[in-house]
Amino acid sequence: MRQVLAEGKVFGPTKFSLIKSKMKKYKYAYIMIGLVAVYYGIFMYAPMYGALIAFKDYSPAQGFLKSPWAGMKHFTALFTSPSFFKLLRNTLMISFYDILFNFPAPIILALMLNEVSSRWFKGIVQTVSYLPRFISVVVICGIVKAFLMNDGMVNNVIFALSGEKLKFLQTAAYFRSIYIISEIWQTVGWNSIIFYAAITAVDPQLNEVCVIEGGGKLAQMRHVTLPCIMPTIMVMLILKIGSVLNVGFEKIILLYNPNTYETADVILSFVYRKGILEQNYSYATAVEIFNSVVNFILLIGANTLSKKINETGLW
Repeated sequence: MRQVLAEGKVFGPTKFSLIKSKMKKYKYAYIMIGLVAVYYGIFMYAPMYGALIAFKDYSPAQGFLKSPWAGMKHFTALFTSPSFFKLLRNTLMISFYDILFNFPAPIILALMLNEVSSRWFKGIVQTVSYLPRFISVVVICGIVKAFLMNDGMVNNVIFALSGEKLKFLQTAAYFRSIYIISEIWQTVGWNSIIFYAAITAVDPQLNEVCVIEGGGKLAQMRHVTLPCIMPTIMVMLILKIGSVLNVGFEKIILLYNPNTYETADVILSFVYRKGILEQNYSYATAVEIFNSVVNFILLIGANTLSKKINETGLW
């Protein structure tokens, strides 16, 4: 109970008691938030201490603190390396093709599913398109190799039509197309879920108004559905741009070989070879720090540009 004193001051519950009462009232919510915070603290923020080795000549025997300082030695080696611009070019090219072809694919699928009236057919399409998402990347790459190998189904069809076979997995010019097509097949169904959910939240009365004014299905998509789900599209695009340099290296290292390094070798696969295979931990960490800084800058830039153009952003 608040008490009004003669001086006119109002006293009530202290800030600590208010916080305590709220924590008691919403204790389960705070427990869930606390578990997430602990997870991120242990597995996301604590390992950031390891970035220190990018500025040292790290030796596992000497440890983090006793390894000698190297300053910017490893960053200088990265930027002066003959392979740096090739790695950056390959990473940006694959990411550009991924945004150009893979990002719109789930949006198109969601729009098409929204127009399907048959529930059983829609369920079959969704199930079939979702399945590759639950298959291991190793299995996915095994399937791709089985289809594209010299005696695979694709080459057998090409041989029956033209009398020759193509070396898909040994030719650098084919790698980006193979990666993007397999990525679309693996992720289009799963990624369409969020866009389909956004479409189902569109007010049906807006479509009815469009029909009354003489608009067909394409007009409804163009003037109603797409503008309504544009905030969702922009948020997903910002997140996509923010991870431009994080091309899925698991699939790349499972599909590439020395013959395709010219177009397939990206920053993260280079980090894998330097850090794991060659055990050059300091150099690999320097490359990864550069990768993270560029991704952070792209994320900030994409969010700022989106807020100016579309008034939609992550924050």
